[in-house]
Amino acid sequence: MHFTKMQGLGNDYLYVYGEPRKPEALSRRLSDRHFGPGSDGMIWISPSALADFRMRIFNADGSEAKMCGNGIRCVGKYVYEKGYTDKTRLTVETLAGVKTLELQVSYGKVRSVTVEMGRAVVEKERSLSVLGREVRLTPVNMGNPHAVIFTEEAESAPLETLGRAIEHHEAFPGGVNVEFVQVLGNGRLRMRVWERGSGVTLACGTGACASAAAAAVQGVTPCGESVEVVLDGGSLRVTVGRDGFVRMTGGAEFVYEGETDLC
Repeated sequence: MHFTKMQGLGNDYLYVYGEPRKPEALSRRLSDRHFGPGSDGMIWISPSALADFRMRIFNADGSEAKMCGNGIRCVGKYVYEKGYTDKTRLTVETLAGVKTLELQVSYGKVRSVTVEMGRAVVEKERSLSVLGREVRLTPVNMGNPHAVIFTEEAESAPLETLGRAIEHHEAFPGGVNVEFVQVLGNGRLRMRVWERGSGVTLACGTGACASAAAAAVQGVTPCGESVEVVLDGGSLRVTVGRDGFVRMTGGAEFVYEGETDLC
């Protein structure tokens, strides 16, 4: 099986053009960073009856995700630079709905991708009892579930302990992505993430959008203006409209091409 490894801000996936066979087991096997190519999961690209392309996302533990912001930017670069399309505005079908991508192209290369992420559904802040402590968090739905926690110090956030515990908390029966967010001021947020099904990752595009949406609702960042979200792997630009619709812009990069017989 031929695959392409790509990354968006260090959030890396193995990309395959075609219909998946046994995708859960394949993702678990190939995502292993010691016994496989290593990644945060696998993304399969295929034609779509609803859009220009379809993407399916499988986490490193084999579970299927509805949406991946960093992953969908890489899909845009993949299909354009590999010649599957010459469009610079295209649509991609996901389990979270059809998303529209705008490709910024220079000399035949996709330099960045803007994704219309849809409307963020921000719920009221709530308190959960986790690991013997009360935690204040804001649930946000970006097509997939997020729990945004505002903190004074993101660098020392307990991702491995608190993030893991919240992912599996009974309040979130299907699991949840957990973001720890520090407000830096001047339209900037610092975010670190524990991703459902993958653990600590360098970046999460939907998580950045969820964090920006929660910050906008709470009035700590402005609506309608671009906000910089600083992740471990780099920065994304996110704009949350007054109608709740979110646009995200960031890069996408090829890492290498490979073949495996582990499938």
